Amino acid sequence: MPDNKILVVEDDKTTADFIVRGLSEEGFTVDHVSDGRDGLFHATDGSYGAIVLDRMLPGMDGMAMLAALRAADVKTPVLILSALGSAEDRVAGLTKGSDDYLVKPFVFAELLARLKLLIRRGSQDSAEETRLTCGDLSIELLKREVRRGDRLIELQPREYRLLEFMMRQAGQVITRTMLLEGVWDYHFDPGTNVIDVHISRLRKKIDSDGEEPLIHTVRGAGYRLGD
Repeated sequence: MPDNKILVVEDDKTTADFIVRGLSEEGFTVDHVSDGRDGLFHATDGSYGAIVLDRMLPGMDGMAMLAALRAADVKTPVLILSALGSAEDRVAGLTKGSDDYLVKPFVFAELLARLKLLIRRGSQDSAEETRLTCGDLSIELLKREVRRGDRLIELQPREYRLLEFMMRQAGQVITRTMLLEGVWDYHFDPGTNVIDVHISRLRKKIDSDGEEPLIHTVRGAGYRLGD
């Protein structure tokens, strides 16, 4: 992820302008949205080094947005910025998946220092994970290269995203809701067979003739990746 790219989700224009201007002057590329749903749409592409998230937002509140991000396995560091500053509020934010919590009113220098620390930690975590494996199936994340044994597998972008998501949940039952949210960024059921079609295509490429099947259908529940 680009470490110098920040998403600010804040509906107060004065606060948002202050943060965007300050971060831009520090050399960051900043995207700003004022609605929780728009924030979720932007954040799920995983292209940000960190997210500054207000708790009280129109469309979708910050806590709901944060929960949806973590459910979709988006690991981008999140700093909650809120006027709600009780110990219970801070604990709630951290247990829901935020990485830090800063109470309004705040000093910009402190916001900047906290963001730089979160970005540095996130970069270190990303560097440690460069390969996913499940049996003889592997993904080299930096190269976006998929192999089963010595066989190189060519995948379309959505197929790759689907496989990566399933490999991060290897051995567990993966429901249709999890796939819709984590792979398609849908938070509702569109009523189509889009999942079935992509699973079928992926299965044909991953489970070739003579190989032990790795993609399994769990009737009434979803799918599972593993031996």
